[in-house]
Amino acid sequence: MKRLPIPEDVTGDEIDNDVRQELQSLPKTLAEDVAKNLVMVARLIDEDPEGAYGYSKVALRLASRVAAVREAAGFAAYANQKYAEALAEFRAARRMTGTVDLWPLMADCERGLGRPEKALDMAGAPEVHKLDKAGQVEMRLVAAGARRDMGQLDAAIVTLQSPELASNSVQPWTARLRYAYGDALLAAGRSGEAREWFAKAVEADRDGSTDASDRLAELDGVEFVDALDETADGLDADTVAEKAIGQDDDAAGRAGDERAADDEDDEDDEDVEDDVDVDDTDDVDDDADVEGIRVDADDADDEDDADDEARGER
Repeated sequence: MKRLPIPEDVTGDEIDNDVRQELQSLPKTLAEDVAKNLVMVARLIDEDPEGAYGYSKVALRLASRVAAVREAAGFAAYANQKYAEALAEFRAARRMTGTVDLWPLMADCERGLGRPEKALDMAGAPEVHKLDKAGQVEMRLVAAGARRDMGQLDAAIVTLQSPELASNSVQPWTARLRYAYGDALLAAGRSGEAREWFAKAVEADRDGSTDASDRLAELDGVEFVDALDETADGLDADTVAEKAIGQDDDAAGRAGDERAADDEDDEDDEDVEDDVDVDDTDDVDDDADVEGIRVDADDADDEDDADDEARGER
């Protein structure tokens, strides 16, 4: 079995107590190996989903009968949009634990597999009533997404309308719920209302889990320029800065030369003003020189049938 490198700072002790208890059914050395791989899955899943997926497969080969391992494998597959695989792992974990916590994710996998109708069936299943508040909000988000998948924008908007959406209190799900509502309104052509809800999402988004601020700025016509981005000419930030400094120096030099030239002209004019009248044309030329200095600045189907279906798709 091919193992993946584990950083020295990863001990396996970082896992939750619940997971550690599950791993106690394994021999000590094996449990430590599995724990380290699970830590790597959690560490990489946001920034490097593909890397997290690799570690999840190692953990799965080591301890496929541990529910926490199947769940981690499901999350890693889900993060890589491997929805059939994720669905199979989530179902396996649910059979092992008997809990319904993964129900919304299973429904969203159905969406990912192009079966929004099945996701809606799961949204109306008895399992939803067993979910905690966070799970019910998540299920509402999945159901609204399924409605949008089916082109039912108005129904998606109605689905998201709930006491949780209307509440002024900020909960872990508030930003995502407000964002989804604003996005649905915008898709329905109700940009004014969408802007209002994107602004509310920004207020609740304390950890930057959404791009609500960018969406709000886009609606307001604001464009952000990142100085660290490459320019349209392919120049990096240092080159751009050097060019800007060089341009400033050149401009300052030109302005200094022009001021010196003007001083010389003034002296010449004083020497000859008693003998020579400066004509109007010269005045116009001098004015032009001065001007030149200016800078322009669902009820779910039988799980075993669905398992077969998921394996068939893989």
